[in-house]
Amino acid sequence: MGRALRTVGRWLRSLPRPHTLRARLTAGLVVLLAVSCAAVGVAAVVELDGFLTGRLDQQLTEVGTQFPASLEHQGQTLTDHDADDRERGDTRRQAPHTFGARLVNGVVTNSGVVPADKDDTTTDLKVALTARDRRELAAVPVGGTARTIYLSSLGKYRVLAAKGRDGDVMITGLPLESVEAAVHRLETVAAIVFGAALLITGFAGALWVRWSLRPLSRVAATATRVSELPLASGEVALPPRAPESDPRSEVGQVAGAFNRMLGHVEDALTHRHASEERLRSFAADASHELRTPVASIRGHAELALLHPDPVPPKVTRALERIEAESARMGVMVDEMLLLARLDAGRPLERRPVDLTRLVLDAIADARAAGPDHRWALQLPEDPVTVTGDAHRLQQVLANLLANARLHTPVGTKVTVAVETNGEFTYLTVHDDGPGVPAEVQPGVFERFTRADRRRTEGRGGGAGLGLSIVAAVTEAHGGSVGLESAPGSTTFTVRLPAGSTP
Repeated sequence: MGRALRTVGRWLRSLPRPHTLRARLTAGLVVLLAVSCAAVGVAAVVELDGFLTGRLDQQLTEVGTQFPASLEHQGQTLTDHDADDRERGDTRRQAPHTFGARLVNGVVTNSGVVPADKDDTTTDLKVALTARDRRELAAVPVGGTARTIYLSSLGKYRVLAAKGRDGDVMITGLPLESVEAAVHRLETVAAIVFGAALLITGFAGALWVRWSLRPLSRVAATATRVSELPLASGEVALPPRAPESDPRSEVGQVAGAFNRMLGHVEDALTHRHASEERLRSFAADASHELRTPVASIRGHAELALLHPDPVPPKVTRALERIEAESARMGVMVDEMLLLARLDAGRPLERRPVDLTRLVLDAIADARAAGPDHRWALQLPEDPVTVTGDAHRLQQVLANLLANARLHTPVGTKVTVAVETNGEFTYLTVHDDGPGVPAEVQPGVFERFTRADRRRTEGRGGGAGLGLSIVAAVTEAHGGSVGLESAPGSTTFTVRLPAGSTP
């Protein structure tokens, strides 16, 4: 039984540890039941073994030394028929396989065993004892309790030693085979019954635990659906609440708390969306309203500069600055208005656009604006066409090239490449300049993000909306934009669906 328990323990340790709560509860239930069954089985086996061994000791006491005393005549020449009858008579009164031995001064002088057929007078009663058997027989305490020994030719025996009438020692033994057979049978029956009980309990327990944890599974399913929702911006519709169960149970309390949390999150998202809509509306309205006065200021400045009468130099300088800043403000207003419209989800045009032609035109404009830079192209042999808004895609190219020109020193090489794999079209703008600062990279596509102003001083640096427009227009076309930058290598990659509708 101990070996079986050790085997079960090793098997349990070799099993993979469960990860889900349901599996852990089921495994814990089965393990506790297994421990209980093992304890009951061990107790039953030990009790049965002790009981049967006690009964065997009682039989030894009742049998006494009749059989070993009759062995005193073995080894003698018995011609008297009465003597033979005496010996055989003592044998017939003993249980089959009863063992007897006579010791004189610690030495076995006679030994024998009752045959299975007590009426058989031809069977020799003698037993072949080894030196080890004789030592074990000699070590049996006289007048003490019965003890278990192992005889090489007979097996395990329960033996009891008593003093004979001639000063010798008489040892009587009964086999333990019947006791071991009963104990082994109980072990087998217990293993089968307890094994079946464990299987049935494991299956029933798994069903019960699964049924008990159904509300928690629904909470987990609802939480999974919420985690898959885009919560960063826009209107968000949360899934239905998790079904609530008995609030007195732990699962019911978790479900209730989770639903209350979803309510708070939904209220916060609703307020956030309303605030975003108000902000977008304000930005769009403000940009739209500012276009007219900005254009008016620029027009008056240009008109004043064209006046034929002499104008003091300081006034001329002031008018030139008014014209430049009004032009810059006009670009900024247009960009803010474009972003507001994109945020509002205003659809773009959906027409085939020759991206190769857009790149050629954008490079030509970039060479004119930045003659001190080196401009290069990597285009496929065949024209690359995408579906979208040609004007907005041209704006993406212009902003990326302007960003490379404004944020890199003179002599920097800028390479524009286009490639397609049939599913996506990739537009890359690479330069070998100093790179984008690491602290700026995480938010480089956010609005009003600007690099070190000293690098763009005197070059007409914008308001930090160029790359945000690139990201917004690309996303409106169903694509994405990414940045990889290190000193000496900066690459902006625009990925667009190849020939698909945005």
